[in-house]
Amino acid sequence: MLTALDDTLWHQLPTTFDHVWTSDPRFFDRYWFATYSGDGRVAIQITMGAYRNMNVLDAGAVMIVDGKQHNLRVSRSLNGSVETICGPIRITPIEALQTLDIVIEPSEGLLHGRIRWDGVEPAHEEHPHYTRLQSRTVEDYRRFDQIGVASGYLEVEGQRIEIDNWWSCRDHSWGVRRGMGVPEPVTGPKLPLSEKGHVMSFLFFSTTAMSGSLLFSGRGDDTPYTTGVITLRETETAHDVTHIALEVDLHDGTRRFRRAVVVAQLEGAGELRLELDAQGASIAMQGLGYSGGFNDGRGLGAWRGETWLETDVWDVSHPAKVIYPDGTEKVHWHRIQPVSIKASLNREASTGTGSMTLTIAGQLPAHLQVQSAAT
Repeated sequence: MLTALDDTLWHQLPTTFDHVWTSDPRFFDRYWFATYSGDGRVAIQITMGAYRNMNVLDAGAVMIVDGKQHNLRVSRSLNGSVETICGPIRITPIEALQTLDIVIEPSEGLLHGRIRWDGVEPAHEEHPHYTRLQSRTVEDYRRFDQIGVASGYLEVEGQRIEIDNWWSCRDHSWGVRRGMGVPEPVTGPKLPLSEKGHVMSFLFFSTTAMSGSLLFSGRGDDTPYTTGVITLRETETAHDVTHIALEVDLHDGTRRFRRAVVVAQLEGAGELRLELDAQGASIAMQGLGYSGGFNDGRGLGAWRGETWLETDVWDVSHPAKVIYPDGTEKVHWHRIQPVSIKASLNREASTGTGSMTLTIAGQLPAHLQVQSAAT
């Protein structure tokens, strides 16, 4: 099917733009944004993803204000469309790799507003993500990361939150990834996490001296995945990350952190030590549609008809538990935490803000040093 993109000069396959290079139903292409107030009282995230082989465009927006998480999740059929509009949510690149306009149209009782996102450093591409399991490719995707600032407003339940050059970050990822649209097939025995622990740490941050992102993923004794780029403001130089070590102080009886230390080796720039302190409540990513989100539990990329919209409000004031409107509660493993940063690079100190994803599953892996007991 011809689309507006087919009248450009940027084809890379002998087919139309509505057709991707693989028939794998998990193929996706997605935006993600996070924005935080300086005091941690307000946390905002917005996402939108296209799933060509599932005929789906879905999106979500969440805002935490004083421990209450307001969620908006929407989905529609793609039907060959190339417009980045899903229900009331619209994301428009104004200047590629620099400025984007995010609009959530007003609707009675729902989260709405407008945010302009501006990059403060160039976008940096991560190392390729490629994983095979039982001779099958289970992941083959790319992602770039960028630090920026956000301005505008969001409003919910009659409360208007003004956003004035708040710290922000984003990523854009595309390819084949687990957990998109369809359940993973069973291709052989699976070693339980109780026997093979897993930790994933993904930090975006900026300080008065530097900015960048650090991603570490380790499972059992497997070789961990490490990627990251740090840009130094004074010299405007970018340095690749070659090694990452983690130390965390968990809330008792949980896998959620109060404080964490990330130590990274920078190619050509020495050792970077980052001390993180949690600020405010962490976002429960199921509210945005991730990790089995949406009311049907099928998560991102699942076809839900021509149009779909759902909204709810959760109590996320507890570091681990999410309390639903009916009073039931659940521990969500996928949370993203605003943090304050104290950085030291070769004994030069600076301070700033960041966004930290830290997931710990099963047996505590050797890659992680834990200062307090967790269950």
